[in-house]
Amino acid sequence: MSSVPRLVIAAPSSGSGKTTVATGLMAAFAARGLAVSPHKAGPDYIDPGYHALATGRTGRNLDAYLCGPELVAPLFLHGARGCDLAVVEGVMGLYDGAAGQGELASTAQVAKLLRAPVVLVVDASSQSRSVAALVHGFVSWDPEVRVGGVILNKVGSDRHEEMLREALDATGVPVLGVLRRAAQVETPSRHLGLVPVAERRADAVAAVAAMAAQVERGCDLEALLGLARTAGALACAPWEPPPGTAAHRRTVVAVAGGPAFTFSYAEHTELLAAAGADVVGFDPLRDERLPEGTAGVVVGGGFPEVYASELSANEPLRKAVAELALSGAPVAAECAGLLYLCRELDGRPMCGVLDATARMGERLTLGYRDAVAVGDSVLAAAGTRMRGHEFHRTVVEPGAGAAPAWGVRAPVPRVEGFVQRGVHASYLHTHWASRPDVARRFVERCR
Repeated sequence: MSSVPRLVIAAPSSGSGKTTVATGLMAAFAARGLAVSPHKAGPDYIDPGYHALATGRTGRNLDAYLCGPELVAPLFLHGARGCDLAVVEGVMGLYDGAAGQGELASTAQVAKLLRAPVVLVVDASSQSRSVAALVHGFVSWDPEVRVGGVILNKVGSDRHEEMLREALDATGVPVLGVLRRAAQVETPSRHLGLVPVAERRADAVAAVAAMAAQVERGCDLEALLGLARTAGALACAPWEPPPGTAAHRRTVVAVAGGPAFTFSYAEHTELLAAAGADVVGFDPLRDERLPEGTAGVVVGGGFPEVYASELSANEPLRKAVAELALSGAPVAAECAGLLYLCRELDGRPMCGVLDATARMGERLTLGYRDAVAVGDSVLAAAGTRMRGHEFHRTVVEPGAGAAPAWGVRAPVPRVEGFVQRGVHASYLHTHWASRPDVARRFVERCR
């Protein structure tokens, strides 16, 4: 039984201030000497980078769609091992989840699976007494979700705060914090959300410090910590990456990183290492060669469209990746990695591994996907089912010569991605904790 104190930070809708409050709480508690475990509900890669800055620990995702509800608590305990407190930032509105699938992948479901109290962050900028009706509705909608307090955001004045508090007295839900409108911390955004930490580290450090100061001034940290200690015990064991076959020698797997490739779940490298890989990072913007002894490459998501000129200018590395792929070595690429393997991106030469061109488009493609492997690849045998997530504004126009990677069932049945030689490239972001055999298969192919 585990009883790590924990809070889930939720809101009635996106844009209410969850990231500011969650990140600020993480940093404020860490500054008090607590070991704080940071978590993010849903598939978002960017917020965990800010969480990591706030706590000094790896930010981890808890996604009931990608990994299944049964893995949420074990993955939480894996990340929170040895910590004094865990803070989970929610996704969208409290009860919003996978479209058309009830509570699946919602913040509410994660809170119930973790037996954790919820703190509701409410944008109060355009309301006074109505805040009580709003909070009452969220508190009473699902009796299994325990809303333990409210943090009022974007409050305009002392009188505004007084009216909000008077209205909320009738709900019985305590006000655990008040953040003023004039003190909002701005973090820059672009076409896919916040700018990742790796692209603005100095500014991000300052932003996190400002969030912490704002939360320290406006929130009752002792009351919040007391609420966190009321979380119910979890009976499951922490998740562990299953080991590979001990008899095999270890092999080098190069994993792309740096500002252009920031999207990766922490469990992926842990699974690769457990399967027998020596995981070595490289930066396609700066490194002109792959790590010594590279037997396979993983290129995750990110923003290659922002760095297309710099990626294209690094011709030695593009050639090294192309030569490795041509040799038949395993290469796994997701979203940004797919673009990097194309012939060109927005007219600039890329690795040329795939007979395809990529460009920025006008429409955002976003949503969870159910997928099945069309044929055998370095990641999966034909017929393997996985769940994934798409999130991009780019378009890939394929040439000929490659088989598709996945058959996707919704929203419209289609095939997607590329499989050729040892390359598996796709727009689909997947969480390998749901299928540890993917990492084992990849490392075995590297050998």
